[in-house]
Amino acid sequence: MKLHANAALSLSQRRRLARRVVDEGWSLGSAAAAAEVSERTASKWVRRYRAEGEAGLLDRSSAPRNVANRTAERRVEAIGALRRLRMTGPEIALCLGMAVSTVSGILTRSGLGRLWRLEPPARRYERSRPGELIHIDVKKLGRVQHVGHRVTGSKRKRSATRGAGWEFVHVCVDDATRLAYVEVLDDERPATAVGFLRRALAFYASHGIRVERLLTDNGNAYRSTLHAIACRAAGIKHLRTRPYRPQTNGKAERFIRTMLGGWAYGAIYRSSRERQEALSGWLEFYNWRRPHGSLSHKPPGARFAELNNLVGSNT
Repeated sequence: MKLHANAALSLSQRRRLARRVVDEGWSLGSAAAAAEVSERTASKWVRRYRAEGEAGLLDRSSAPRNVANRTAERRVEAIGALRRLRMTGPEIALCLGMAVSTVSGILTRSGLGRLWRLEPPARRYERSRPGELIHIDVKKLGRVQHVGHRVTGSKRKRSATRGAGWEFVHVCVDDATRLAYVEVLDDERPATAVGFLRRALAFYASHGIRVERLLTDNGNAYRSTLHAIACRAAGIKHLRTRPYRPQTNGKAERFIRTMLGGWAYGAIYRSSRERQEALSGWLEFYNWRRPHGSLSHKPPGARFAELNNLVGSNT
């Protein structure tokens, strides 16, 4: 039972007090003194015990039974319906002629305060063996020419980085183990994507993993004939995500977030070359030593060892 934070008596103390008066014949004053509470408090619990039994010894809600200015239920339903049409709180308030604060409070209480709550819950899955499915994605990063505004705090140098160009970080993650392979390349054209795929397959093959399926988004490189031929030649079934549903490739998306925080933005780099040179060290740390939340706080290498019935993991 959840008691009020300032409750003077626990449930057992209330029961003992009430039974002393009702069953054992104690006077109200004697029972109150023994429980170290006022006679008024003792009288309240004795009265409730006589009327309701032990159920009367539980705390009651202090909320008022009637609220004069409570928003009508039909109005609350209308607010919810408009929110599901992706209208903001101020837009709903303007549409219904209500105060923004009132609409905001109703949205918060109904769990619709955040737009992401309107999305259906993601269907989580995990393959049972290494190589059964790998995820591939690309993250575009601006080239590094000097220490930027993230470190200096100055926004004047942003103009100096214009024209520096982009780097394309191609990532590959095994669904069952989260073992990852990453390369920084110059573009995301079909020939580049195919070359990365071949090297990723070689990486997993070096660990005894044979890839069966590949999941990507609907980028031009992955819809190309060249990429289809490469998958067919490797004996891989190529799957693509639903349009406008990046969460379908969620493991690659989540890995990219981790990679950005731990590597791309996790240190101060003076050049793109320096950032690229740091990638291999971070990737080795991620694969073999970094605890992974969805793997019971074990690194991907440990999960790989478990699924392959190995004694230990790579050190």
